[in-house]
Amino acid sequence: MKKRALITGITGQDGSYLAKLLLSKDYEVFGFFRRTSTNGFERIEHLLDKIYLIPGEMIDQTSLIYAIKESQPQEIYNLAAQSFVESAFETAVSTAETNGVGVVKMLEAIRFIDPKIRFYQASTSEMYGKIVEMPQTEKTPFYPRSPYGTAKLYAHWATINYREAYDLHASCGILFNHESPKRGEEFVTRKISKAVARIALGFQNEIRLGNIESKRDWGFAGDYVEAMWLMLQQTKPDDYVIASGETHSVKEFLTEAFKEVGISDFEKYVVIDPEFFRPAEVDLLLGNPEKAKKVLNWEPKVTFKELVKMMVSSDLEKEKLIGEKPLRKPRLYKKNISPDRPLKPLKKVN
Repeated sequence: MKKRALITGITGQDGSYLAKLLLSKDYEVFGFFRRTSTNGFERIEHLLDKIYLIPGEMIDQTSLIYAIKESQPQEIYNLAAQSFVESAFETAVSTAETNGVGVVKMLEAIRFIDPKIRFYQASTSEMYGKIVEMPQTEKTPFYPRSPYGTAKLYAHWATINYREAYDLHASCGILFNHESPKRGEEFVTRKISKAVARIALGFQNEIRLGNIESKRDWGFAGDYVEAMWLMLQQTKPDDYVIASGETHSVKEFLTEAFKEVGISDFEKYVVIDPEFFRPAEVDLLLGNPEKAKKVLNWEPKVTFKELVKMMVSSDLEKEKLIGEKPLRKPRLYKKNISPDRPLKPLKKVN
């Protein structure tokens, strides 16, 4: 009998890579997604005939209960979030509800429906914020500097609390920045890779950025979702820092990206714009992944330079192929859709 996994936020970068990984391991994959008026399935378009989608909202308890009862998963990966740090300053309340309270609602649903379900919570290096030690480990004190980091920290501690109070197999991955060609265009790495591709092709003349001296620990999302899966295969749940162990500035990312298109004097294309500075900046993040290496036998495979090259190359191809064929329609979840293993009908919730 195949294992079943429910992925919230399956339409995002990590959700796409994780779904692909689980399918390769012969899982039945269910995706929980937020329905919108526009097509948001670009990242999972190549998987739509292999997965089942269930619409819902993290802040709606009924949605979560329905998704768990219908998918009957052995594992749940919570990747759903308002994930753009800058936007969190403008949408602090909704960020807190989705990223923080929504996780507690999920934990409550697991506790009452099936406490044997293994749960993964996507925590973040943004919880460290104003860092108090270098590098950051699982024991480093947190000091978030944004509504995003604060909401994620609440969810992080809630997950630990439910693990200890109710004996749930609930683990947190404190993931440092992880990028890919599937990264949203509002994030600085993808903003750079796309702009560099367009500049090289003559489609635009400049890129406007904020603090290019900020330093981050960047890795490849495809490597990091493997660590998520490994956490839920352990006998005991725990928390792990997932990082490359290296730090690079935005300026370094720019340098490498422009090198990929043969431009060495990139400064003339970059405009520093105060609009893109955060109200409270996180200047430096550097993770120590030793625990994950030792316990999970995990380590990143893609280097920083390989990551930059991958993203720029992908955006060059995308910019050349604007207007390609339309996306296929998603296959929404329906009861008994799998003839070899019909799903149990939804029971009435009192």
